[in-house]
Amino acid sequence: MNNFNIFDITGKKILVTGGSRGLGYGMAEGFLKAGAEVVITGTSEKVFESVEKLKNDTGGVVHGVVLNLDNAANIAPAFDEVMELLDNRLDVLVNCAGMQHRCKAEEFPVEMWDKIINVNLSSLFKISQLAGRVMLEQGSGKIINIASLTSFIGSESIPAYTATKGAVMQLTKALSNEWSSRGVQVNAIAPGYMETDLTANMKSYNPKQYEEVTNRIPMHRWGKPEDLQGVAIFLASSASDYVSGAIIPVDGGFLGK
Repeated sequence: MNNFNIFDITGKKILVTGGSRGLGYGMAEGFLKAGAEVVITGTSEKVFESVEKLKNDTGGVVHGVVLNLDNAANIAPAFDEVMELLDNRLDVLVNCAGMQHRCKAEEFPVEMWDKIINVNLSSLFKISQLAGRVMLEQGSGKIINIASLTSFIGSESIPAYTATKGAVMQLTKALSNEWSSRGVQVNAIAPGYMETDLTANMKSYNPKQYEEVTNRIPMHRWGKPEDLQGVAIFLASSASDYVSGAIIPVDGGFLGK
């Protein structure tokens, strides 16, 4: 019997920021079904409701930590809590937490711009830095950033979000250049148009754009959180040990059209 499985992540210890809902929840669910131990973060006590649902649906080992990325002072204590829950080992970090605000560029509130830059980019770097130190000391680890189609295209009415996702793509490459030779692979997934809370208002806010986007997707549907599970498990497993600095679109063929 051949037990060789380079995609096996059984027992891996994984942190998924923003894992209480949407894309993060979908990936956390996939990791748990594949046998990993997972910590998810959320901005409120509701994260523990997601923990219970994941436990019931997967039977896996999952923990929750409250983390509001809008306040930088929260990050280090929350990361320490994560490390304690995972017995001071971290194999995979998935940076999925993020926010968006839809508004015309000329009317976009500066305070909202600053908040989105902080949550989507600055906090992502701070968590990656903390995780990177742990992984470099271990001599191994994988960081998976969640980029976006807007890492490649400008989109409309989401200038701050687009700016952060372009930066996340470049930061992924920069961290890979520094850390991959020391055992830490850094990659990103660029989801296409996905059915989540972040995109729920596009249809009502800009129905013309919604129709154009839907018509351009060769698979003729928007993605779902579970569509990221396969590529996330690949990037978390030894199957991706020679993959670093890559930005992998999961977009139903959108960028190819």
